[in-house]
Amino acid sequence: MHNLASLVPVLLQADSNTNAMIISVGLILAALVVIAIMTQRSQARIREERRVLLDEARSEADRIRKDTREETQDWVKHQRSDVLQQQRDLRDETKESENQLGKREDGLERRMALLTKKETSLQSEESNLTNRQQRISTREEELDEVLDQERENLERIADMTREEARTSLVTKMEREVEHEGDILIQRMVERVKETADSKARDILASTLQRISSGYCQESTVTTVDIASDDMKGRIIGREGRNIRAFEKATGVDVIVDDSPGVITLSCFDPIRREMGGRALNKLLADGRIHPSRIEEVVAEAKKSLNEEIQKTGVQVSYDLDLPGVHPKLVTMLGRLKYRTSYGQNMLSHSVECAQICGMIAAEFGLDQDLAKRCGLFHDIGKAVDHQYEGGHPEIGATILKRFDEPKEVVNSAASHHNDVPQESLYAVLVQAADSVSGSRPGARGESLDRYVERLEKLEGLVNSFAGVSNAQAIQAGREVRVFVNAHKVNDKKAVRLAHEVAKQIEDQLTYPGEIKITLIRETRVVEYAR
Repeated sequence: MHNLASLVPVLLQADSNTNAMIISVGLILAALVVIAIMTQRSQARIREERRVLLDEARSEADRIRKDTREETQDWVKHQRSDVLQQQRDLRDETKESENQLGKREDGLERRMALLTKKETSLQSEESNLTNRQQRISTREEELDEVLDQERENLERIADMTREEARTSLVTKMEREVEHEGDILIQRMVERVKETADSKARDILASTLQRISSGYCQESTVTTVDIASDDMKGRIIGREGRNIRAFEKATGVDVIVDDSPGVITLSCFDPIRREMGGRALNKLLADGRIHPSRIEEVVAEAKKSLNEEIQKTGVQVSYDLDLPGVHPKLVTMLGRLKYRTSYGQNMLSHSVECAQICGMIAAEFGLDQDLAKRCGLFHDIGKAVDHQYEGGHPEIGATILKRFDEPKEVVNSAASHHNDVPQESLYAVLVQAADSVSGSRPGARGESLDRYVERLEKLEGLVNSFAGVSNAQAIQAGREVRVFVNAHKVNDKKAVRLAHEVAKQIEDQLTYPGEIKITLIRETRVVEYAR
């Protein structure tokens, strides 16, 4: 600054031409000086502000560092306390587990000791039982010797042999039984006389049924010839197990009486009776008669009978030249071979109606094939009427409609008993043919149809109860066997169910005499050893 001041006088003394330049230079220099001074002051102020900011930053950093250190120490202390608590809990759980394991080990040791003691006791008892069995065997031998000696002594004292004594005893027992029987008969006669008025209807109904048994015998009984009467015992089996297994599998009543060379099968269902006859003939030819073999043979007989039913239906369709018959309808036609109505075979009746319808249709110029179809299927409902509710016309119409038969065929089946209006001439032809076939001399008998209907109602009523798996009417409807599901009906429920069945039969059915209800509950377990 001092140097610049000394230059000013010199500049003033310079040439006037350079004055202006000198003044400009001076001004510039002055500006530079001012700028330099201001710059120095700004730098000083900046340095002061930077120092203040640094001081503030240092104090803030110290404060943050201090806070962070305190928070870190608190977190570490908290985590350490958590870890210590977890360690204490883990030690407690470990101790508890060790205590439980110790208790279990003690219990197992006690059980092992008890089992060892029981095993020793069982071994001792087995040894005692063996010794006792040996002693019993020895005593039995001794008793047999004593009995033989006593028999010899008794024969010597009585002066008769063992067979003679047995004959004498049997003769005496027969005389006593005959005497008691006479007394019992006399008492029964007196009781009947006392209750004659109240029992008159039952006796009359039972007598009428017995009188008509000759007619029903032809349709409900089948006789099977046997080579010798010794086969009767094999058919019955030990304690009757073979005959019970046969009756259960077939639903047919087997009658083994004094008639030489024959066994009688009785059942109102002809298909069951036919199956039972085939199965019994095969068992007699095979010679192996036991429950498991009976089940196999009955299953084979059922299969062969179903094949024959199918074959019969096909043959009828072929003989009448009716193509396009549904296989289910063919099977139902075959079943009609074993169905009767008022003593008349239903398959023969249906074929006869078809032929009559065809002949009348030819006279009127109608479709003969359609007429024969209407006549053949008008009673098709009777093949399955025991499986569905309603009359056979309604059932047959429903079945024919399901299998897409012509509407004339459906209406003919539904209207041939005037249950619904007749909608075509074919329905009129069917009704006329049905009357002609059924009303000819010797075609029908009323008693058999009512008899079969009564038995079917009896079986249907019993089968309607919950838990009943099968019901079979036997002994001409005087007994019904009820097979129940052992998993659904226990012994206590079986007694109550039998009472309920008897009550419902009394309330809903009309029958002569009384009906015996035999309820059978059987549990069968099958296992195979391989």
